Amino acid sequence: MQCFEPHDIEQIIDECARQVRARSEQFVLTMTIAGGASFDGKTIERMKELTKGNAPYVRAAAVVGITGLYRVVLNAVVMFSQRKFHLCDSVEEAKAYLTSQ
Repeated sequence: MQCFEPHDIEQIIDECARQVRARSEQFVLTMTIAGGASFDGKTIERMKELTKGNAPYVRAAAVVGITGLYRVVLNAVVMFSQRKFHLCDSVEEAKAYLTSQ
């Protein structure tokens, strides 16, 4: 598994915002595969802003492999953005959920 540092995640966040916000509202289905990342306070704030800003465009969101510290981070993002995320144990489960939306 590839490990991402906070500076790597900043670039991913920027690209995600660009791609999602280029779509129609309520069009995007998202899947996030958690794990292999390091978070700092700035990164968590950026993730909150990304999630809230993307909210009008996202029809459904699934998160795979969330455990321990990642649950704390996800809960902070959820509370800030008022978005819902379906937690999945596998990519296949996430795909099945998203295709049913």
